[in-house]
Amino acid sequence: MPGKSGRVLGERGERVAEEFLRKLGCKILRRNWHSRLGEIDLIARDGDEIVFVEVKLRSSGDWGDPQEAVRAGKRRSICLAASEFADRNRLHGHTLRFDVVAVILPDGGAPEIRHYKDAFPIVRPAS
Repeated sequence: MPGKSGRVLGERGERVAEEFLRKLGCKILRRNWHSRLGEIDLIARDGDEIVFVEVKLRSSGDWGDPQEAVRAGKRRSICLAASEFADRNRLHGHTLRFDVVAVILPDGGAPEIRHYKDAFPIVRPAS
């Protein structure tokens, strides 16, 4: 579990990502949505698409591309939670999209934002 400073940084990264998405014309529907199946940082509407956004924060690009940190297990968890959100909110018929917004917050510098639209396909559980 991240410490207080990690949570504060994470919240800052999510606020930066949220503002970025708003400027792109997205409407933010939920922040930090939790279910028993997983957690989604941001849920937005982009036209007719419902967008489930994983925000990845880094202080620099030295540790690789933040999008690469969204591994198979995390993608599966996001997809399961997204399916539950869509069921609960009767969003059948809407396209579900999964984006990653990487926020790099260098010391004293302006945030750098990398948006990976449609970053991965829906991951269905094995039958």
